[in-house]
Amino acid sequence: MSKRKHMPKRNKILERKAGTKPGTLAIPAEAFAPRFFLMSFNEHMFEEVETHTYQELLHKVRSVPDARHWIDIRGYADQAVLEQVMQDFGIHALQMEDVINDYQRPKVEDFDQNRLFIITRMLRWSPEFKTLDDVQLSLFTGPNYVLSLQSDYGDCLDPLRERIRVGKGVIRQRPTMYMAYAMLDVVLDYYFPVMADIGIHIEDLETQVLREPSKATLSQILDLKSELVKLRRITWPERDLMNELLRMDDETIPDSLKVYFRDAYDHAVQLIDLVDNHKEMTSSLVELYMSTVSNRMNEIMKVLTIISSIFIPLSFIVGLYGMNFSHQDPDTGHTLRYNMPELYQPFAYPILLGFMAILILLQLYFFYKKGWFRSF
Repeated sequence: MSKRKHMPKRNKILERKAGTKPGTLAIPAEAFAPRFFLMSFNEHMFEEVETHTYQELLHKVRSVPDARHWIDIRGYADQAVLEQVMQDFGIHALQMEDVINDYQRPKVEDFDQNRLFIITRMLRWSPEFKTLDDVQLSLFTGPNYVLSLQSDYGDCLDPLRERIRVGKGVIRQRPTMYMAYAMLDVVLDYYFPVMADIGIHIEDLETQVLREPSKATLSQILDLKSELVKLRRITWPERDLMNELLRMDDETIPDSLKVYFRDAYDHAVQLIDLVDNHKEMTSSLVELYMSTVSNRMNEIMKVLTIISSIFIPLSFIVGLYGMNFSHQDPDTGHTLRYNMPELYQPFAYPILLGFMAILILLQLYFFYKKGWFRSF
């Protein structure tokens, strides 16, 4: 998938205009101009081409009726082309509307003599912005073709294209339904590197929380929780998609192919387990952050408490001798025995300072015996 500039995310479902006629093809303003790719092959031949026009692509498909074709259209900006595709491949307007409004959840529909309409979502993790980018991939299966449509020019299907080019495996000998499975399998396979990248990000956040927790770290954790919620909304329908494919009759999906879809179903279940595990780890990070911040605050309060405990008795002594009661009666000159005679004793000031120093040392020894300095 091509790398785009990170923009604030919008909820496209909420942006949909209310009251629009069902089946209306509303082309997004940011849609790319369509590009047309074709791979035609069987056990004995292979041809790959990017055509300039849709009509040229259709002509090449019809010129080789005994081959199997992967018709790949990327970009939705030309409404006339999309309408022609609907007419040539018998696609309902509601289905094409789901293709263009590419915020659909993964699903599968059986229509028109065991032809399938499949929606899946391709994922990519952005290491720069720590966000998930997902692009909808729409598939239509036919007797001798698979038609794929997507809004972006780049995707994760290059490994499958390379397998077809070099003729590895059995994909050239299998029916087109196997090619549809291969596409879904590659899409799911790319979920696992995304999960691994998210796991690394979680470990990095855990290190930040333990070493130097900050509001920025907490913000990253909450952003990651939001991305995992989005990922869960994608992986669960992917599992349901595979389950629906496994339930279809043998005319639509032969029993010999269901073993492959069962393997893809197992992958989807593993992905759900990974997502739930990452969600739990992220929730634990929030708790760890709050605990770490609380512990650091307790350490600060502990230091302040020790400092306050040292200076409270000193402040009492200084305040006591700061009252300045006169030692003599100003009228008679008689000595007032109980009005701080220490103020006029020789060496009273250094004696008082020494007493205060001894008091500080006694307090420090007391705090040490209590173990208050062990966590410093």
